[in-house]
Amino acid sequence: MAYNSNNKNNIVVVFDFDKTIIDVDSDNWVVDGLGFTDLFNQLLPTMPWNTLMDRMMKELHDQGKTIEEIKEVLKTIPIHPRVVPAIKSAHALGCELRILSDANMFFIETIVEHLGIGEYFSEINSNPGFVDEHDTLRISPYHDFTNSSHGCSHRTCPPNMCKGLIIEMIQESLAKEGGNKKMIYLGDGAGDYCPSLKLKAEDYVMPRKNFPVWDLISQNPMLVTAAIREWTDGESLERILIGTIEEILQEEENEKKLLASAENNCKMQNISVGINVHHEPIMPRALRVSQSG
Repeated sequence: MAYNSNNKNNIVVVFDFDKTIIDVDSDNWVVDGLGFTDLFNQLLPTMPWNTLMDRMMKELHDQGKTIEEIKEVLKTIPIHPRVVPAIKSAHALGCELRILSDANMFFIETIVEHLGIGEYFSEINSNPGFVDEHDTLRISPYHDFTNSSHGCSHRTCPPNMCKGLIIEMIQESLAKEGGNKKMIYLGDGAGDYCPSLKLKAEDYVMPRKNFPVWDLISQNPMLVTAAIREWTDGESLERILIGTIEEILQEEENEKKLLASAENNCKMQNISVGINVHHEPIMPRALRVSQSG
């Protein structure tokens, strides 16, 4: 996945994937599209979601479904027509773009490559998804919760992934790069609540209105330090995201102008002080003319 780092600004945009970049849940889309909804619903109460998806991929393989069939279903996934232009515009403005999702790498990479937007993302954090030696798609947890807990106490974080911990890792990495980085985080689900709480005062969170993360934030918005910019669909996502980016860039430009103005004033004052303490007269001295008696 190529990523062009030229023309970068100090803004990092982090997207959730399901019901944020795409309009649906990618797991459900594949299961439903290949006719395994009943089995999925039957097994759902018996195991964690991430474990269930790995089990479903084995079931698909056992029933003769191929990797190519899974890919073809993924390529039909619905997406609002303004989302791809929003991603391209944010990249063109110099933002670094990332994906943080509880879906899986195989689904996400298949979809973004099909949409022609893979090159715009510098990093994807998601559950590993790979094809094994038996041509079975395997889904693993981002955090191996069978060995240990990820340690987050938020009830909204599933056992296989705490997005808040991943945001903290991203923040640490950005801090090492230097510069005053600002983050914009977009999401819809309950799992996007924890990372929203990790954002700083100079950051922005964009929760999808009337979705779980928006409901959780609305219960007590004061717990969120970042500025809150809600959105409803792909059209408002594009308008609010690009508007926020342009607002940040304009504020930074204004700060640069103020700083440059202050520096110029300081230089002028130094020049003025230098003139005032100069002991030599600026005008030539008058010559004494001797008078003869």
